[in-house]
Amino acid sequence: MRVLILGGTGDAAELAARLATIPEIEAIASLAGRTREPSTPVGNYRIGGFGGVPGLVDYLRVMQIDVLIDATHPFANQMSFNAADAAAEVGIPRLLLNRPPWEKKQGDVWVEVENVTDAATALASQAQRVFLTVGRQELSAFAHLQDIWFLMRMIDQPSPDAIVPPGVLLCDRGPFALDNERKILTQYNIDAIVSKNSGGDATYPKIIAARELGVKVVMINRPAIPRGEQVADVESAVLWLVDKMKELSGGKPDGDKATTL
Repeated sequence: MRVLILGGTGDAAELAARLATIPEIEAIASLAGRTREPSTPVGNYRIGGFGGVPGLVDYLRVMQIDVLIDATHPFANQMSFNAADAAAEVGIPRLLLNRPPWEKKQGDVWVEVENVTDAATALASQAQRVFLTVGRQELSAFAHLQDIWFLMRMIDQPSPDAIVPPGVLLCDRGPFALDNERKILTQYNIDAIVSKNSGGDATYPKIIAARELGVKVVMINRPAIPRGEQVADVESAVLWLVDKMKELSGGKPDGDKATTL
């Protein structure tokens, strides 16, 4: 069975490593290439876009892909919709590996918004020193807030002509330790964090640190995703895929491993 994994998350890399140990499965991981030095997964991989739905359809057909697993970032919803359309056109099974979002806990001070524009609006007149953790492609949405100082953390430096808000750039890659996040919030006197609700463990320590220190979090809710089968973790994705392999080879699956939404 040939499987295409649309990557961009730690879950995608873990899934690729797991599938590399199953002789009956040939997995190809695809990275969008948005970071200059991406963490490459175990096994076969490619880097770069497909050219929308038509390009992805062509790739699925040329490479004779049997199953498509969408393990992209929860905020890469356009790619998820493209994957759904392409898989439907080719007629192959598709699974969405969608890790659960973070949930507000006692002690959290969250302002929940729908997008980065709303996040910028929520900061106006309510914060002075902000830890901005939304990635380099979203910086321009905050550039008009000239009365606020920003500590902007991202993997790569923005392009030289990028419009960025006032403050300091911090290039770093997760996972991040709780002690590190506490230190950042206290050292820079941060009074608000802007974060996408990405879920997972790699960047959650900043949310814990904010809870401990009473720092407000402007939390950007996830965008809509396409309907279809989905699982919440790598182990469930592997079980689903093994069942799908039995089904496609004429065997009897052990039962549903995914939720259909």
